Amino acid sequence: MRTFRERYSRELGMLGLLVALIILTTALNPNFLSWENFRNVTRTVGTYGILSIGVGVVIITSGIDLSIGSLMALLGILFFYMLTGEAGWIPQLPWPLAVLAVIVLGLLIGLAHGFFVGKMKMQAFVVTLCGLLSYRGLARTISDDSNVGYSAVSDEMQALKTLGDGTLGSLFLGDRGDGGGLFAEILYAIPMTLVYLAIIATVMGVVLHRSVFGRYLYATGRNELAARYSGINTTLVICMAYVICGGLAAFASLPFAIFTASVSPSGHGVFVELYAIAGAVLGGCALKGGEGTIVGIVIGTAILILLQNMVNMLGAPSSLTDVITGGVLFVGVLLNQLGFSGLKRIVGLGAKAG
Repeated sequence: MRTFRERYSRELGMLGLLVALIILTTALNPNFLSWENFRNVTRTVGTYGILSIGVGVVIITSGIDLSIGSLMALLGILFFYMLTGEAGWIPQLPWPLAVLAVIVLGLLIGLAHGFFVGKMKMQAFVVTLCGLLSYRGLARTISDDSNVGYSAVSDEMQALKTLGDGTLGSLFLGDRGDGGGLFAEILYAIPMTLVYLAIIATVMGVVLHRSVFGRYLYATGRNELAARYSGINTTLVICMAYVICGGLAAFASLPFAIFTASVSPSGHGVFVELYAIAGAVLGGCALKGGEGTIVGIVIGTAILILLQNMVNMLGAPSSLTDVITGGVLFVGVLLNQLGFSGLKRIVGLGAKAG
């Protein structure tokens, strides 16, 4: 039986890398450890971590979802219209019902993706690429290609703003005042998106690693035909993976839209799907399927966001973040393909040849 270290060697290595990056960035710029920067980084980690978990579940089945960025734009537009009632054909709803409607819509879209991929055996790349194009086009059509916000009613929805873009401090202690001590500082530094990520990661960790569905998910990703002959309903498993992905993308779209306060249909959520895929792959989800852990996905996403924050903290051009994202994704795929031992062999051969 494998030891804990052997089972989670990759995750432990990634955690060590994350700690090393934190120490390095702090040494180069002590402002990295400021409460404000911590709040900004963890807010982003929370949102992208939720998205990466959803995409990671799909990748474990050897699928892919390229549509979540465009889906976030479409759902953000619909969400704000539900709050304001500015679109005549979209009814104005109380914000709890609007939140529920967005999540249900995301689940239904995920169900449609799962049907076409799992039941109709269409390629996931093609199905979700069509979604990437269609959902953003639909968002631009619905909004007449103009920005949509909720500023007209935002003052009436303080609870929504707190739950979407607030912190534990604003939730339990209200608007920040003077004093409060270290405990209050910590609460005001923990964004709600990080809380949501912790809850979702815990639940999904149990689902993937402690449930029958999780075993079926990994079996389907490793060899769908063998899993089907073993009595597993692989169609249902794949369909549920896309439902989870759609539901998590819809959930993450809510705090993201509230944070931006305005949704531009042509630019909202652009490249989000690539960052989510990069975080999942860096965290150990092999594109061939059948591999990946929730802990790894969260750590991989944190490393990706931390690298981007490091670029900004050091005053480098922001365009460099795209270079880093591409490089990190390449390294993640390379490690998944070869493993650490294979990479060492390549380096060793190169050294001998030199």
